[in-house]
Amino acid sequence: MRKYVILGVQGSGKGTQSAMLAGDLDLVHISVGDIFRWHVKNHTKLGAQVRRLVAAGELVGDDLVESVVRDRLQQHDWNYGFIIDGFPRNRRQAEFFLESYDIDGVIHLDLPDEEVRRRVLARRLCSRCGMDYNLIAHRPAEEGRCDVCGGELVSRADDTPDALARRLREHHSKIDPVVELFRRKEYVMTVDARADKATVQRAIRTRFNLPPYLPPQ
Repeated sequence: MRKYVILGVQGSGKGTQSAMLAGDLDLVHISVGDIFRWHVKNHTKLGAQVRRLVAAGELVGDDLVESVVRDRLQQHDWNYGFIIDGFPRNRRQAEFFLESYDIDGVIHLDLPDEEVRRRVLARRLCSRCGMDYNLIAHRPAEEGRCDVCGGELVSRADDTPDALARRLREHHSKIDPVVELFRRKEYVMTVDARADKATVQRAIRTRFNLPPYLPPQ
């Protein structure tokens, strides 16, 4: 059984790299962001709370994140292990995680702030079906229109320069100490996240002696 944590700033590719690992290694990808998006889409009470925070350009509170992750991990559907994306969010949560789970490693996707701004401000979302696009790496066939349903592509409510600057400040103040704590335990492998997704995936697998990445045919 393998258990990994993946850490990185918004736009560093945590979800993409997690999904690539999970698919090949039969891991369960536990994405805090995906859990919250499900609640927003299904109009739950939690979803309404998250929607208000996102509209204000703020991050979801640490206590709420911790509660959601505890509930998810208690489902114990991860027979071959998991990779968790979006947690821990502070030093206390990191210490809890170390005490509760025998993790195999921490993947730290390192991305400079200027590249984060370039990637995040290029993101678009289909206003009809919710499909994600990025005008740098995943452009639609018709400008401004979703390839799947033809809906209008819009910027996310929280993808503004001011909101992103606030999130970057909060990320560094909270996550940098988490990375340092894991690093002292010799769990951390830092990977340059500026490269394309296949190169990043190969670097992760090399660092952790995992089966080589074979691109889909």
